[in-house]
Amino acid sequence: MEGFGRRFGATLADQVAGNMMTESLMPVLFHQDPRYFRLGAERGGGVMHRLGYAVSRVLITKTDHGNRTFNFSEIVGNSAVAAIGNAYYPGERTWGDNAQRFGAQVLTDALSQVLKEFWPDIRAKLFKKK
Repeated sequence: MEGFGRRFGATLADQVAGNMMTESLMPVLFHQDPRYFRLGAERGGGVMHRLGYAVSRVLITKTDHGNRTFNFSEIVGNSAVAAIGNAYYPGERTWGDNAQRFGAQVLTDALSQVLKEFWPDIRAKLFKKK
């Protein structure tokens, strides 16, 4: 149980730090808007197009002025969190370990974008009001 508690705490720290870096600190520094703007079925067409759009938002975002740009907030923020993890992941400080933590953070964010894109449609189908 002790090992599980430590691993859970470290994963929770990664998630909290990742959210703070990618949705607060880095967007301010890079003048980027961290919000996800849903394409939706009414605007975006097919499922594959919307899926591609949602996943691509980890690499593309809007600036404070509404222009599209590379998502430095996401990439730099999650890179910093992977490096910070070296402080509380004993014995997991290699480049490979850092790359794995970075990849997990970016993948989690991409899956979150997919959920934000499709959940309103899923909810409408599952919970139709009569």
